[in-house]
Amino acid sequence: MKRQKLIIFPFNGNGIEALDCINGDQYDFIGFVDDDTAKQSSRYEIFDRLVISRYKEAHVLAVPGSPTTFKNRETAINSLSLGAHRFASVIHPSATIGSNVQLGYNCLIMAGVVITSNAELGNHICVLPNTVIHHDVSIHDYTLVGSNVVIAGGTKLGRNCYIGSGSNIINGITIGNSSLIGLGSNVLRDVESHTTIAGNPAVPLKTTIKQPLF
Repeated sequence: MKRQKLIIFPFNGNGIEALDCINGDQYDFIGFVDDDTAKQSSRYEIFDRLVISRYKEAHVLAVPGSPTTFKNRETAINSLSLGAHRFASVIHPSATIGSNVQLGYNCLIMAGVVITSNAELGNHICVLPNTVIHHDVSIHDYTLVGSNVVIAGGTKLGRNCYIGSGSNIINGITIGNSSLIGLGSNVLRDVESHTTIAGNPAVPLKTTIKQPLF
């Protein structure tokens, strides 16, 4: 089988960790794309955006976002101006994907992740290592889920959220769009959109403010 060329955007922690998820028999990794010309690496090639048009057949895995920039994941990814067919979804071989799971495009599923039956993940989703997503969970586009998170059955995560590592989310609740769940939180009730919560049990801290671009 001919390997597909792969470009990762941007050069960040998510992108570096994504390298461990790539199947070398499937993908030929070209390098990273980043708009910050000051970023350098002795191990990896870092290009400007022109490389995406230079390699028109290459797939792109776009994984921007952190607790301070997550609200702009959608803007950053859409700024690449790529059709759905240009995006890759990468799943670590140790991840377990259950029956009837729906997974969109430009999704990164890292090592040890478990996604059980009937879960639905939209497009541009990033799930960090050892997270468990139970039955009938729905996660909307552009959301990033940290490591060692447990999301109980029937939970609905909104668009463009950030779920901090080590958090636990009780079954059957809804977390609104563009919300931030702090590290190690236990979420026991619905969360309104554009809200930051943290703690055990998690409580609102403040309204999410405008973030820097990437």
